[in-house]
Amino acid sequence: MLFNSLEFLVFLPCILALYYALPHKAQNRMLLAASCFFYASWDWRFLAPLLVSTTIDYQVASKLEALHRAGAPRERLRPYLLVSLITNLGLLGFFKYYNFFVDTLQTLLQSMGLDVPLPTLRIILPVGISFYTFQALSYTIDVYRGQFHATRSFADFLLAVLYFPHLVAGPIQRANSLLPQVASPRQITPEKLASGMSLIVWGYFKKVFIADNLAPIANQVFHHGDAPGGQVLLATYAFAFQIYCDFSGYTDIARGVARLMGFEFMLNFNLPYVSTSPKEFWNRWHISLSSWLRDYLYIGLGGNRGGTWKTYRNLLLTMVIGGFWHGAAWTFLLWGFYQGMLLVLHRALEPWLGRHFTARSSGGRAVSFVVRVLFMFQLTAYGWLIFRAESVGQLGHFTRALVHPLAGWDGATARTIVGYVLPLVAVQALQYVRGQLDFMGLPPLPAPARWVLYSVLIYFVLFHGGQPESFIYFQF
Repeated sequence: MLFNSLEFLVFLPCILALYYALPHKAQNRMLLAASCFFYASWDWRFLAPLLVSTTIDYQVASKLEALHRAGAPRERLRPYLLVSLITNLGLLGFFKYYNFFVDTLQTLLQSMGLDVPLPTLRIILPVGISFYTFQALSYTIDVYRGQFHATRSFADFLLAVLYFPHLVAGPIQRANSLLPQVASPRQITPEKLASGMSLIVWGYFKKVFIADNLAPIANQVFHHGDAPGGQVLLATYAFAFQIYCDFSGYTDIARGVARLMGFEFMLNFNLPYVSTSPKEFWNRWHISLSSWLRDYLYIGLGGNRGGTWKTYRNLLLTMVIGGFWHGAAWTFLLWGFYQGMLLVLHRALEPWLGRHFTARSSGGRAVSFVVRVLFMFQLTAYGWLIFRAESVGQLGHFTRALVHPLAGWDGATARTIVGYVLPLVAVQALQYVRGQLDFMGLPPLPAPARWVLYSVLIYFVLFHGGQPESFIYFQF
């Protein structure tokens, strides 16, 4: 069930009507049933691995909690954590990466002159498996570390994992944030309802009006193996804004729906395209994933505690794994490597850049900021070219084509892209200058003006939206 489907627009009001009429415990049980129905609407079989992993994680966390209370040494806890890791990563690896590894091994054997037929399987990837796997792992790891107490209620834990707004594409919620909200009665205030509606409307505008209208421009080039540099450049820019508006639009809708029920999800995007460095970009883009990788992988590898070269190794390895998390393809591995190299190079050059490129006047700082933002956006856009490329061969061809970025340039396509992106740029400039993401809730904007703005955005969603597209991150 897609957020941008008629089914969801019927499903949500029914759920909200029931939710507001029920007491806390009954709300939780109803949300659990609704979330199961929401997830099963894709394929009821997808529920099986999800329920298996959550049941095992609940039992593992309960055992870890009991061992902590008994004062058991860390060595006694590790086998139980290993059960959680093997279960979650095993299911993820089987469903998402089995055929990739088999195909890679077969290609390697054939290159050595060995023709060994290996079995591939017709595996349907469960929707959102990467997201709920990381969420469940954060729970057992936190309990293992003694940073969070295991819940006694299996139903509460199950709801925290299955809660439908975040289930299939995040944000990746931490148990220490979401479980207390599940266990306690939620407070629903007029302010939460207003901000929730603002997030939902803005999220639909970004997804339906911007992302879905830019999708055909990007698809037209990426679905073909041959294109001149100008068309590749325009398609890359179109995809850069498509993936941002698609994914952040989903996140806004998810956070808005949750807020209508009194839940609060973590911020997942914070104006990432105004970043001036790779480090800042990853502090602003997909924050729930980047912070997960930092807390559970980068720090686990040693972080920056082992000296310069080990820090570089840990950064690179973390980003390569983060790239591979997105999908079983060499392009995702290359994208992760590229992002890791950007972080490594920036960390190595940061002192030198600070000494030689620090403007002293306010005007100089403003110009420097704009130049650094534009330069960082070009680096990010090339990363999206790697991410979107349908093969390594296509990536190589498109990269060579970009040597001549004006070849085949289409002014009409460029104007179309600008037309769809301009409202986003205007809003985000306001958000950045005011330092407030809820631009519709700014004090100078009275309630009647907000409703006019809602109406304008809804009008463009309903009458000028693109051909409906599935959310990009549903495939991950």
